[in-house]
Amino acid sequence: MTISTIYALSSGFPPAGIAVIRISGPAAGDALRALAGQMGEPRVARLAWLRDAHTGVKLDQALTFWFPGPASVTGEDMAELHVHGGRAVVAAVLAALGKAPGLRAAVAGEFTRRAFDNGRIDLSQAEGLADLLAAETESQRQSALMLAEGRLGKQVARWQKELLTIAAIVEASLDFSDEDDVGEAVFDNVALRALHADINQALSAPGSERLKDGIRLVLAGPPNAGKSSLLNHLAGRDAAIVTEIAGTTRDVIEAPVVLHGIPFVLTDTAGLHDAPADKVEALGVALAASAIERADIILWLGDEHEQPSPERSILIAAKADLGTPRAGLPISSLSGEGIAALIDVIVERAQMLLPKPGALALNERHQRILSDVSAELRAALSAENLLITAECLRLARRKLDALTGRAGVEDMLDALFGGFCIGK
Repeated sequence: MTISTIYALSSGFPPAGIAVIRISGPAAGDALRALAGQMGEPRVARLAWLRDAHTGVKLDQALTFWFPGPASVTGEDMAELHVHGGRAVVAAVLAALGKAPGLRAAVAGEFTRRAFDNGRIDLSQAEGLADLLAAETESQRQSALMLAEGRLGKQVARWQKELLTIAAIVEASLDFSDEDDVGEAVFDNVALRALHADINQALSAPGSERLKDGIRLVLAGPPNAGKSSLLNHLAGRDAAIVTEIAGTTRDVIEAPVVLHGIPFVLTDTAGLHDAPADKVEALGVALAASAIERADIILWLGDEHEQPSPERSILIAAKADLGTPRAGLPISSLSGEGIAALIDVIVERAQMLLPKPGALALNERHQRILSDVSAELRAALSAENLLITAECLRLARRKLDALTGRAGVEDMLDALFGGFCIGK
C-alpha cells in the first residue's frame, strides 16, 4: 500500500507571529527541497527563502527543519516550516504544497494517528494529548500531561511483565508437573494476588472524568430558599432568574464555573415540596430529585432534618442578612457574607473526589478495561483447575493490551483521532 504524504498548518489559525506547517510522509524531503532549495542538516534550524516550485515566486523567509524517520514525531520522514503567521503567507505556502506531487492536505488528527500507527505513542498517550488540547484548568493540564508522557503505558508495561511471568509459571506447572526438576516453576498464587491487589488499588483511586466534565454541584431545597441567587453569585453572572415569587425555577439550570482551579457544573433546581401547583411544576420537582441523585456535592438550603445524603451535602443557612437563626453555614447572596467560607468548604469536599496531585487518573475507558482484567484475575485465583487459570490469564493479558492500543480498539480509533485539530 502506498503511503501518502500529508501537510497541514500545525499551529493556531492566523494571524499570529509565527505559523508552523508540518509535512509528513515519504515525499516530505522532496517537498522541502522543492520549497527551500535543500533539506538541510537533520534537526537543525535553517533560514531559507521559500519559493513556489512551479512559478519561482518568493513566498516567505522561514526557518526550516528536517526530521528523517523514524526519529520524528510521526515516525516518518517529516519537515516543518516556521513561517510568518499572516493569513496570506500561510495560504500561499499551503497552496504551493497542494501543487507538489504526492502531497495531500491532512485530515483531523492524522499526524497523531500516524504516530500511533508507527509506534511513536500508545493509545493512552494519544488520549492524554487530546485531553491536553482540551484542558482549561491547571488540574486538567496536569492530569492530561501525565497520560501524554506515557505514565499509564509504563504502568501497563509493568503489569504485562508481571502477568506474563505468572502465566509462564502456570504453563510450566501444566507442562512439566510430572517432572522432578521443575523447582521454582511450581505455581502458587502469591504473585497473582499481589498483581490483583495492585490493579484494584488503581481502580479505587479517583478517575479523571470529574476533572474533565466538572464536579456536579447541585443547589437544592424548598421554593424561595435562595438557590438561584446563590448560583448566580457562585457563577459570577445572572445564569438563573431571581424573583420573590416562589417556584420561579421550574427547570434544571446548569452553569459551568471554576473555583480555585477546579471545574464545577453548578445546577439550580426547582423547589422541592409535596404539592406542586401544576404539571409543569411537578415535572420540575421530579427533575430536581433526579439531579440530587446524580450530584457529587449537594448544597442543601432547606431544613436540616430533610437534608439528603449528609455525606454528600453541605447544609446552608441562606439569607443570613435577614437575621433569622438557622442551622447550617450562614451565607448571604445579597451581602456576600459567608460566600468565601462556603467556597472553601466546597473546594475541600471536591478535592476528596479528585485525583491527588501527581497521581495517575484513569478515564472511563481505562477503568472499564481494568475492571475486566481484575475480573479475569479474580477468576484465575478462584479456579481449581490450572487449565482454567491459564485461560483466565490469557484473557487478562489480551484485555490489558487494549489499554495501550495493542489489541481490540479499532472501533474507537477513528472517533478519538477525529476529535483532534487538522494539524495534529
